[in-house]
Amino acid sequence: MSSIPSIFKALDTGTLAGVRHMLKGLNAGEIARLLETCPPKEREVLWGLIDSDIESDVLQRLSEEVRDDILGKLDTSEVAALTEGWDVDDIADVLQSLPDRVTAEVLKLMSNMDRQRVETVLTYPEDSAGGLMSTDTITVRPDLTIDVVLRYLRRHEEIPEMTDSLFVVTRDNLYIGRLPLRVLLTANPDTPVYKLMQQDEHSIEAATPDSEVAILFEREDLVSAAVIDSERRLLGRITIDDVVDVIRDDADHSLMSMAGLAEDEDTFISIARAAPRRLLWLGINLITALAASAAIGQFQDTLDKVIALAVLMPIVASMGGVAGTQTLTVVIRGMALGHIQKNNLKWLVNREVLLGSLNGIIWALVIATVAGLWFQDPTISLIISAAMIINLIVASLAGVLLPISLKSLRIDPALAGGVALTTVTDIVGFVTFLGLATLFY
Repeated sequence: MSSIPSIFKALDTGTLAGVRHMLKGLNAGEIARLLETCPPKEREVLWGLIDSDIESDVLQRLSEEVRDDILGKLDTSEVAALTEGWDVDDIADVLQSLPDRVTAEVLKLMSNMDRQRVETVLTYPEDSAGGLMSTDTITVRPDLTIDVVLRYLRRHEEIPEMTDSLFVVTRDNLYIGRLPLRVLLTANPDTPVYKLMQQDEHSIEAATPDSEVAILFEREDLVSAAVIDSERRLLGRITIDDVVDVIRDDADHSLMSMAGLAEDEDTFISIARAAPRRLLWLGINLITALAASAAIGQFQDTLDKVIALAVLMPIVASMGGVAGTQTLTVVIRGMALGHIQKNNLKWLVNREVLLGSLNGIIWALVIATVAGLWFQDPTISLIISAAMIINLIVASLAGVLLPISLKSLRIDPALAGGVALTTVTDIVGFVTFLGLATLFY
């Protein structure tokens, strides 16, 4: 990728022939990365300079938002041509992000078999096992011999990528097990499949959320898994490369949601598209800030009497926010991994409250000492230390209960948890500190 500065320099000088020549020396992954590092105008110019025989590979390696931006400027025949030969699940991902009119036109341009496969995947939500699966599978009957299966495989020009097993089904396509390739290749040719196949305990129903699929793959060290419907009919398969994408997307989602952004946010997204996303989140934050300010406003007389309170007040809220965020992060991660259940929730709440109490006492002693030396007022020390302990306990408790409550309301904890927690810790911190000050002063 050392040629990237040279490419940008050539773009600036307008020597497009030189840029085209330099692009020929890059592979699809490098070109995809190059496109993702470009602002929109330069990206459009570069896309027009890529050789047509590598465009499809480049497109597959782009992040979702950049890919959709490029596809949105192409006509339906170009979209159909670029996605030809892709795995069914990848085509479905692309079509789900396009307008319905475009999706319908692209489907019309496909062969009947490809169209049926894609439509099968499109019937399921994108974040489910059905939306994640590929319908490209190899199936065999249980009564066939290994010799017949091997002769059947030799009729294929190639087998699907990431194939580690053949799926064993009945004549009605009911899934009954898998035949690992390592067993197939070493077995006696006269042995029937049913004697060698493994009863598969890891088949996945199509409606299963993709986060649960990722957990299953991680826990069982799977390379692939069969996807079935409620009647155990085989629909397709999920492979480890699909699960890696889910894990990466979930990590991006957790990070970006804390700022109210999409997990596939384009670094060089235009102002027109970025502004509405950020405005909404800033607006929500303003509302919570106004709520905290309203709480402070109730104690204006106290603040007028003791100026030191205004100096120390942010400390209590800030410490509560940090403590709550620590707990919130642990809980959201535990929920994503499936660790948190009803039977262990009470233990988790108790632990976090005890942690909040311990941290509150330790730092209350520190801030009491600092405030006492600073303002030479033991009452101030007592007030801020008591408020610190209370707010850290409340913050720890909120860090556990908020994400669980949000999830029960079908609200994404990663998206809304941070704002809700900040509101709680700010208001509790301010009200506790100023309320105690009002009592003492």
